[in-house]
Amino acid sequence: QVRLIESGGGLVQPGGSLNLSCLASGFDFGGSTMRWYRQTPGKEREMVAYILTDSRITSYPDSTKGRFTITRDNAKNTLYLQMTNLNFEDTAMYYCCAYVYPSLFYGQGTQVTVSL
Repeated sequence: QVRLIESGGGLVQPGGSLNLSCLASGFDFGGSTMRWYRQTPGKEREMVAYILTDSRITSYPDSTKGRFTITRDNAKNTLYLQMTNLNFEDTAMYYCCAYVYPSLFYGQGTQVTVSL
């Protein structure tokens, strides 16, 4: 079955950086569009980065553009999210997401907390 395991979250000060990873298994990772989402209590899940199968196209919302970078290593079945210049509003649970037709699958998440 589809399995997504996120890691790399933690506590960071404003202006700091974190690198998230997502190890995928149970599906054709190289053939799947991948995304990172985040969610805070009481709010809807927000997509923060998107990458096509061959990494040719990536996309970011305004809230993360220029600060977050999504990459993937299809040989390692791993998705990454490099986050820089973090601010308080980036505090959230971050989820790796795979589109495996016809559904979206999410991992358990990794917590990112930006605090002094």
